[in-house]
Amino acid sequence: MSDLILPPKPTARLRTTLIAAAFLAFTVATCLPAIGGIELDFVGLVRNWDNGSGLMAQLFQPDFAFIPRTLQPMLETLQMALVGAVAAAIVSVPLTLWAAAPTNPNVFTRRALRAVINVIRAVPDLVYATILVAMVGVGALPGVLTLFLFDIGIIVKLVSEAIDSADHGYMEAGYAAGGTQTQINRVTALPQSWPLFANQWLYTLELNVRISAILGIVGAGGIGRLLDERRAFYAYDDVSVIILEILVVVVLIEVASNLLRRRLV
Repeated sequence: MSDLILPPKPTARLRTTLIAAAFLAFTVATCLPAIGGIELDFVGLVRNWDNGSGLMAQLFQPDFAFIPRTLQPMLETLQMALVGAVAAAIVSVPLTLWAAAPTNPNVFTRRALRAVINVIRAVPDLVYATILVAMVGVGALPGVLTLFLFDIGIIVKLVSEAIDSADHGYMEAGYAAGGTQTQINRVTALPQSWPLFANQWLYTLELNVRISAILGIVGAGGIGRLLDERRAFYAYDDVSVIILEILVVVVLIEVASNLLRRRLV
């Protein structure tokens, strides 16, 4: 019996090359001001390199004697992050169940809630902080409210989509037993969704620490406010200390969050 000769495996190298070339050409075109692209001043980058190198030299000389002054603002940042995450965790449970199709068969209310969540997610956090600072004044309150809105948008969006894509055989069993939607959500959907919620809650807590450090720049309290103050005085040795402190805190929270995820998820 003669050996079978298989036809050569079809390749899409030409198609892949054309797509990559088109993508590269489009990227280059967006950098040409003559045809409406953005203006990237690489000459200015080279010309001002001395300023950047001098700034980096100052940042690499942190003044650790400044650390005691950062402790209270950092504590306020952590408090803002925790309060915003906990408040969002509490509110996100019913909102997520209303936004997911398996747990809310009512198309009108589900789509209305999703539209509201999309609007919340579309507004940048700095815009929220700027508006809330103007409304309620400088301090931690506008920061907490901003983090709350930011977290709600993330949790409801991601968890509701995860519920939509999951297998819902357990809910069908609840319908067959004559349970109401509320009973089915409480007895079957929620226990299955707790790991999803826990994962997103921990994720938003990590994000809150990073974001709250930025929100302080517009007056929303926390370590960001001190960071903006020292930057305005060109005290880059103090700025370096603040950046290092934020880095250490974020890494510690991420490590603790990963340990909790392994136990909860």
